[in-house]
Amino acid sequence: MVQMLHSMTGFARESAETTIGTLTWEIRAVNHRYLDVQFKLPEDLRPKEQAFRQQASSSLGRGKVECALYFRRAFDQNNEMQIDTDLVELIGHRISDLTAKLANVAAVNPIDILRWPGVIQQAEVDVEPLVDEASSLLDKALAAIGEMRSSEGARIAEMLESRCAEIESIAQSVRARMPEVLAAARVKQKERLAGLDVEADPARLEVELALLATKIDVDEELDRLESHLVEIRDALGARKPVGRRLDFLMQELNREANTLGSKSADTETTKAAVDLKVLIEQMREQIQNIESQGAGKKRKAVRVCRPLGRRQNDARSCRGHETT
Repeated sequence: MVQMLHSMTGFARESAETTIGTLTWEIRAVNHRYLDVQFKLPEDLRPKEQAFRQQASSSLGRGKVECALYFRRAFDQNNEMQIDTDLVELIGHRISDLTAKLANVAAVNPIDILRWPGVIQQAEVDVEPLVDEASSLLDKALAAIGEMRSSEGARIAEMLESRCAEIESIAQSVRARMPEVLAAARVKQKERLAGLDVEADPARLEVELALLATKIDVDEELDRLESHLVEIRDALGARKPVGRRLDFLMQELNREANTLGSKSADTETTKAAVDLKVLIEQMREQIQNIESQGAGKKRKAVRVCRPLGRRQNDARSCRGHETT
């Protein structure tokens, strides 16, 4: 099976030295309904945000992604530090005014004043070489976070495959016990009639017992459940994002488990239905973190109709699903 699942969570950090300083990209990604990319850039590189955004969006499909670029200038002994003394004086006057109005104000550290934007004046930086370097470094960071998301996706795929095997085992055990369950239900109904001390029409009794067997038989539900497991395994090997497809299949598995529980005629079948719902919920929680196709596109709701089952008590018809 070719594993192509990608998680939405990841982290990457890449740095590069330039002639005028050090550039560092940090990218953090968490699960999100759509693709939401946010940037934190140095002031000199802020006009290039749109180009960086397009670069990141072309590599990511879904998730809330925070991209932060840090730039630390290289120390140059030949450059004298320039301080805007007028701004420092203005800040000092404002601090003095506040100190006079407020009680028990702590003394201001001069270092804090130097950190004020614009106090230390530095020579302008030629941002064009920085832009090229930052763009190349962003590609490396995106590749690194892509590898991490792919690695986590592989672990999620292993977990899903493990849960599918457990669900399949439960379904097989329920199917193997069905003849015993049906026989026990017939005996119970006959004993109940015998306790009423009435003589029942044998033909009518057989009809009622056949109807009872139809109501508690779950072969159809087990067939559909196993069919959904085949679809899930196919999705795990698909070479495209399958998050929404898997999410839909979880809904269908949950419907089969609910129907199995409602038709249960003994405690073992009820327990099996509960175990199925636990496993399905575990899978659903992990699938919420899988990258899906069409993220970021506007979605619309359409009406999807499924044919009714062979039995009248199988209340399945039409319901709404979200599509891209």
